[in-house]
Amino acid sequence: MIGTVVTSVDIAGVPADRIRITPSPLAELGAVLHVLAEPQHHPDTAAAVARMAAALPAELAPDLEEFGLLWHSGRADFLFPSDPRPSLREELDDVDRLDDERWVAAALAAHRAVSPAPRTWSPLRDPIVRQRALAAARARGPRQAAWAERVLADPAAERERVRRSLLACESAFFGTVWKRVHPALTEEAERRRFDLAREGIGALGRISHAIGVDTERGVLTIDKLQDQTADGRGGGMTLIPSAYGAPHMTVVYAPGWLPVLQYPAPGWDPRPVLRVDELDARLTALAHPLRLRFCRTLARGPHTTGELADYWRVTAPEVSRHLAVLKAAGLLISARRGRYVTYRLDMAACTGLGQQLVDVLGR
Repeated sequence: MIGTVVTSVDIAGVPADRIRITPSPLAELGAVLHVLAEPQHHPDTAAAVARMAAALPAELAPDLEEFGLLWHSGRADFLFPSDPRPSLREELDDVDRLDDERWVAAALAAHRAVSPAPRTWSPLRDPIVRQRALAAARARGPRQAAWAERVLADPAAERERVRRSLLACESAFFGTVWKRVHPALTEEAERRRFDLAREGIGALGRISHAIGVDTERGVLTIDKLQDQTADGRGGGMTLIPSAYGAPHMTVVYAPGWLPVLQYPAPGWDPRPVLRVDELDARLTALAHPLRLRFCRTLARGPHTTGELADYWRVTAPEVSRHLAVLKAAGLLISARRGRYVTYRLDMAACTGLGQQLVDVLGR
């Protein structure tokens, strides 16, 4: 059993006007650069990724590979504005206002799987943290390791290089992408803001099956295989819809940063969202050898409990217990035919299970 694993954001007592829901060009560019770096996470965007990759100027591609620590397996917190602006340039201006220590800490912690940025995480000031950051960068590749060393040696110069490259992305391909997706993301955000103003924070739970809201405690939960907490009581939180974020739900939770959630806008995410507990139930149900045998039979057509008992030489009550587990996991379809109930395997649920596993792992 996987157990309860969620990322939670405490927004108890936060007024609705301090829960911002708005698109962000910088956050969307970060999502696009992640897609370019990890296209296998995003099979539904293969054609779009190919077009964007083809539009990359030859001189820009090496820089984006070099800066991969910012968006490869994770994304730097400064790529998620807590107060999104209308343009990429304005948002990068806000990033420029961060001091070097804060920028470097985020840049060199983005790829870590565990909580990357406690208040003591400072590669510029702490030699032990510095060595840990460099060792982690070396594991990503020689270009990334060399870039991490340059970041630590001359943060100002590397910050300017990153800024120039992101603006070059806008000129090369992202400006066209943003012009295309921005209207739909704006409409999504406006709809969510209207619901929030009318219904309170409970309305946020309708954004995605993977988002839960405890209205009594004032806690937002994101169903991820990542156990983290963030405190939004001081400055609220920001939700950013994304066209290229699926299946990821990326949360800024590090101390010192306002909580931000970038979520896949429903109109841009074609696959059903499976919660961790639902995935756990399906994998557990299929882990039993006898249940797998039943599934083999039910994949061939509908059968009754009695038929399964006769075929597999087990008792009817035992069959019923196993079928109940499979049905609760969403893997069976039942139908009554006179005095009998027949069961068959839900082929669509089983066919999608592999992709749903990948989506949950990637969320």
